[in-house]
Amino acid sequence: MRIALAFQGGGSHTAFTAGVVARWVERAAFDGHEVVAVSGTSGGAINALLTWTALRDGRLDRLPAALGSFWDDNAASGPLERVGNAVVVGAGVAQSLGLAPPLNPYLVPPPLDGRAEFRRLLARHVDLDAITVDTDARHPRLVLGAVDVRSGAFRAFDSRRDRITADTVLASAAIPTLFRAVHLDGGAYWDGLFSQNPPVAPLLDDDPDELWVVQINPTRRDDEPRTTLDIADRRNELAGNLSLYQELASIERIDRLLAAGTLVPESGYRQVAVRVLELTRIPASGLLGAASKVNRDPAFLRDLRRRGRAQADVFLTAWAFERAWETGPDALRPLLEGVALEVDAPFVGPAGDAAAFLAREVVRDVTRKEMVGDEATWRVTVRGTAGELTAAFAGDALVALRLGPVPEDER
Repeated sequence: MRIALAFQGGGSHTAFTAGVVARWVERAAFDGHEVVAVSGTSGGAINALLTWTALRDGRLDRLPAALGSFWDDNAASGPLERVGNAVVVGAGVAQSLGLAPPLNPYLVPPPLDGRAEFRRLLARHVDLDAITVDTDARHPRLVLGAVDVRSGAFRAFDSRRDRITADTVLASAAIPTLFRAVHLDGGAYWDGLFSQNPPVAPLLDDDPDELWVVQINPTRRDDEPRTTLDIADRRNELAGNLSLYQELASIERIDRLLAAGTLVPESGYRQVAVRVLELTRIPASGLLGAASKVNRDPAFLRDLRRRGRAQADVFLTAWAFERAWETGPDALRPLLEGVALEVDAPFVGPAGDAAAFLAREVVRDVTRKEMVGDEATWRVTVRGTAGELTAAFAGDALVALRLGPVPEDER
């Protein structure tokens, strides 16, 4: 199977992605498969670069240590760094509350604006001089998202045609309230959060069978944002998800056209199964709002990586459940021991064998993305009626299973 990986941006929150990818590697998720492309934006671009470097060198086994080393190095560990981190986070909170104007990075002297330190940080973890343009496509593709602030054009830096440098990564991560625009190849670039977050469409050129997306900004919120911090945080989340969900919707439309026979394989399109692993809302978002995305506190970053590992376990367990579901009743029965299948209207539950009912009657809609947060959710059809199957896991064990209608706001 051919897999493409896409890592959304979100500042410090992308330490979560480092935990996810490290766990995938530790649990041999890619064994027997080929990772054909990796993309990322902002902090996701850094994780993408580290992942791509390990793939290029054929040393995925070193990736968990490389990701951990980078995020430990990026943490505000010394006394002065901790004070600086507190000032930056505090300024972000004050800006969200309207108590302070946004920082103008052009008022900061260039030697103190953080760009040189960013380049040094990257150079400590990646041999950037060894990266050349991969015109012969000998390695997986690497794509990093940015936007030209003058033309408004989206830019996807591509390892097949662009030389990936420290400034390429900085262009993708240049938050405009922290960094000056990065001048590169005649353009002036800001953070890719304003364009493709992360780039998805370029990955399809490598004909993946599956696209695995690590999403940093939560899709849903249970309550209505009412405080200034909550409103600013939700605006940041929605803006960060806009381009991603537009690109994923395009893939789903093509998948549906292929499934219906409107598009044929000879058209050059192929079905791509989309799996989205989502960072669930974290307490810091409520306390600090969007400013938590610039928080480099060591304990905060370690907790995000821990969350990433836990979510990766849910993702992989859900993937194994799906394979058993598609294999048949005999493969499913051991997983369903002691688990009751909850069925909501308009569906009617099985009179007896739940495994046989799931395997024969509940069909995964492969044209819709699978979502994995604290639970895993698949779109399904049961005798022609659309629904959702939701599974909850504890470690490697299935603990709850529910079949119900598609939520009204998603129909």
